[in-house]
Amino acid sequence: MDTPTGSAEARARAIRSAAVRPILAPGRFYWPAVLGLGALVLLAVAAYGYQVVSGLWVAGYSDRAFWGVYEADLVAFIGVSYGGALVSAILRVTNARWRAPLTRIAETTALVSLLVGASFAIVHVGRPERLWEIVAFGNLSSPIVWDFYAVLTYLVATVIFLYLPLIADAAILRTEPGPTSSGLRRHLYRLLALGWTGSTAQRRRLESAIGLIAILIIPLAISVHSVLSYAFSMTTRAGWHSTIFGPYFVVGAIYSGVALVIVVVAALRRAYRLELFITPRHLVLLGRLMVALALGYLYFTFSETLTGAYSGTTEDLSIVTTLLAGPYAPLFWLFVVAGVIVPIALVAVPGRRALERVVAAAVLAVVGMWLKRLLIVLPSATSPLVGQDWGSFQFTWVPIVITLGATAAIPLGLLVLFRFIPILAIDEMEHLMGSEAPAAETPKKEAEAWLAEPG
Repeated sequence: MDTPTGSAEARARAIRSAAVRPILAPGRFYWPAVLGLGALVLLAVAAYGYQVVSGLWVAGYSDRAFWGVYEADLVAFIGVSYGGALVSAILRVTNARWRAPLTRIAETTALVSLLVGASFAIVHVGRPERLWEIVAFGNLSSPIVWDFYAVLTYLVATVIFLYLPLIADAAILRTEPGPTSSGLRRHLYRLLALGWTGSTAQRRRLESAIGLIAILIIPLAISVHSVLSYAFSMTTRAGWHSTIFGPYFVVGAIYSGVALVIVVVAALRRAYRLELFITPRHLVLLGRLMVALALGYLYFTFSETLTGAYSGTTEDLSIVTTLLAGPYAPLFWLFVVAGVIVPIALVAVPGRRALERVVAAAVLAVVGMWLKRLLIVLPSATSPLVGQDWGSFQFTWVPIVITLGATAAIPLGLLVLFRFIPILAIDEMEHLMGSEAPAAETPKKEAEAWLAEPG
């Protein structure tokens, strides 16, 4: 409730000041972080160049291990992108008012991680110059071709989903006096704003468009990862030929994606001093969603393992054995305990330091789900065919460096993007939060700053 005179204007100024903080004052950490992350990305590019010249054998691939780390990376990185998109889409569709400070970060994380994940479709191909043949001569009965078009469609939808709320924000920054309205950024904001004036008719059309794309992106994200699972489940390979893979992949993708959103939001909240707008409650609510997804994924893991062990063929039983008590058992139980059970306990068990426990749980979930993708790929890809023995995938420095570089590309992409676009959805926050007082949990000094002139 606006009791002090001019408090609504002060809140608007506070929101805008925080939203453009990465643009105007990124902090002393910015350039060291960009240089360090950029160096990792350049090393990954160099490693990929070496692989193209030398062949896939330098990445550990062979006739006995035809899939490996890159396929796990493809599924993992594309999977985490769904978390950002679905978090924003579901919160918009349900009109959850607490979403406002999270949507821009979630949507940007979805786009960057999707671009990184899609790049592994190129990395794992031994002859990348022939990728165009998928479009020109692709067999429409192949799940690989379905993947290509599904990911492309989802990429376009993700770009639109990020851009639509940016229209009103760009118009605000275009007319806002100061450094954000000068030079290159002024031209960028004028282009992005598309002549936005904020009229009632324009706002009605924009809100309808955002609502429509939010509704569409939910089934689209689900269908994309279902199609991605078909590249495995529609083969006759032991361990992959499973009817449960569609929902199994979808739940796993959303689980790891929500976890990544928590990690990114927590990191940017601290780096850019957004504690006034992104409170511990926001992350705790996301943590509860992560726990619900973790329980679902634990059930699917139990169901898949039980059916493969109890009623499966000899080949399926051999895959389960290698996971539970064979060479992959340490990684499997590490995933189950550290990647699922511990995150559930950290978030669900009441106690102090809830924010720290949620972030720790999210980090464990992201790492654990990458291990799970590796466990989906390697046992089946190295399982024996008729008259053969088990193969083995040899981990080399090439896929390790490329995976680390891809991981570094996500925070690097976010840091670069937020030098040009506001980190908070200004227009949305002013409408959803502008008439609200500071949260009850906000410290006194921060609440006073909320109502004061931004310093």
